[in-house]
Amino acid sequence: MTHRHEDIWIRTDDPSVIGAVRRAAVALATAAGFDQNRTGQVAVAVTEAVSNLVKHAVEGAVLVRPHPERPGAVELVAVDKGPGIADLARALRDGYSTSGTLGIGLGAIARMATGWDVHSMPGRGTVLVLHFTRDGLHGPPLRVSGLRRAIGEESVCGDSFAFADAGDAISVLVCDGLGHGGAAAHASREAVRIFMEDPHAPPAAALERLHRGLGHTRGGAVAVVRVGRENVTFAGLGNVSGWIAHAEGRQGMLSLPGIAGHKGRHPRQYEYALPPHATVVLHTDGLTDRWDPASFPGLFAHSPAVVGATLLRDAGSRRDDACVVTVKQGQ
Repeated sequence: MTHRHEDIWIRTDDPSVIGAVRRAAVALATAAGFDQNRTGQVAVAVTEAVSNLVKHAVEGAVLVRPHPERPGAVELVAVDKGPGIADLARALRDGYSTSGTLGIGLGAIARMATGWDVHSMPGRGTVLVLHFTRDGLHGPPLRVSGLRRAIGEESVCGDSFAFADAGDAISVLVCDGLGHGGAAAHASREAVRIFMEDPHAPPAAALERLHRGLGHTRGGAVAVVRVGRENVTFAGLGNVSGWIAHAEGRQGMLSLPGIAGHKGRHPRQYEYALPPHATVVLHTDGLTDRWDPASFPGLFAHSPAVVGATLLRDAGSRRDDACVVTVKQGQ
């Protein structure tokens, strides 16, 4: 999968965004071949989810896009920084409608979606992820997600990602184009193009090819990872961070100094054991590397999209483009 759709996060501080996000979701569903009834369900679910953010959330934001892992599906990601949902189980039950909470209508929203996941901490906020398919069938478990956010009010993000799933292993690229804006975006998109020519090559070989191929661009920090069933192979050049995270902590993966396309050592790859139920996290320096899994109770039992969106919300900096990719092998 290559990332060709620009992730546009919309702040939910005005009621007018409800209609804007609904129209975007309906347009994506229509383009993907959803029938009228299914498109209507998407419209209702998205309207309810965004309305809750507008009415109750603190610093809410929403993203609607083609699903990065499941072709033909539509994904909605909603994040906020409060108030949180104190009793998720109660919020998911029919008839729960206590005012003043993001839990209103959550059960109905979840039933209309093909798949959904939510993580909430009172006082810290909520992340809700929904996806919709034409036929409503669930398909295999989702294993990988990538999210991007441009610096400030920019509409173009200088960070990009790509991934390819070979069944027994998932290969991922993350590139942070040098600087930001159009030139940085060109460099990172070129990295995606080069990577996808042979996405299942060993990470060191892929990184060597990227280093050679980005010479005509600004270049950037690049990491390539191959996530197998029991191990992770990682090669990085520059300040893209790689982590193996679980509920109790995390292990960092080694990236060499340099700028892909301009200067750096001969790429090397390193292999790490992958504990059961761990999540592999790659992110650019638009996220601080000081996040601690222990400060997110229960998060790393959730889907890759919820993990990534939570980290983007809490560790992301508005002073730089940001990109995070999360991978689970579903053990």
